[in-house]
Amino acid sequence: MTKVLVLYYSSYGHIEQMADAVAEGARAGGAEVDIRRVAETAPSEIVTAAHFKTDTAHAVIEGPDALAGYDAIIVGAPTRYGRMPSQMAAFWDTTGGVWMKGALIGKVGGAFTSTSAQHGGQETTLFSIITNLLHHGMTIVGLDYGFKAQMGVDKVVGGSPYGATTIAGDGSRQPGEEELEGARYQGKRIAETAAKLKG
Repeated sequence: MTKVLVLYYSSYGHIEQMADAVAEGARAGGAEVDIRRVAETAPSEIVTAAHFKTDTAHAVIEGPDALAGYDAIIVGAPTRYGRMPSQMAAFWDTTGGVWMKGALIGKVGGAFTSTSAQHGGQETTLFSIITNLLHHGMTIVGLDYGFKAQMGVDKVVGGSPYGATTIAGDGSRQPGEEELEGARYQGKRIAETAAKLKG
């Protein structure tokens, strides 16, 4: 069975919800799925003052070597000024040994994100994640236009051909059904692609 890792960082729970939806989609695509998060690196006083969400059902990833055990890795993180946050970057900065072994070459990767505004850097954040995956030799699968809900202009909704997205507003807006469905769609496509490449 194809093994998929959904690896995420979430400050306020939006990306955590998207991670669960991505995992649902990957399972629907026939994969065995693990959801892991990266460690919080912000000082505890910042976490408390900013009211970060600290309760979660998902364990912290064991370490970078765990990545090699998966056929696909789908990475989710919110934006920080148009790029992935330091918490996620800090994890990928520890993967040099995995890179040296070529342990992820030929595996499938994807990315998903959230921003507060429609034009808050979704695509540049996705690319900041995808760049790491490409350096590891991974084949990238985005949110293709087979998912039609990302194409409308009738309402505020996330979505990008580079990966599933959601818009958080001031933090009170939660991922909408179209955005969660986009995450499921991308997760399923990645699982199916990984199964084909695994052959």
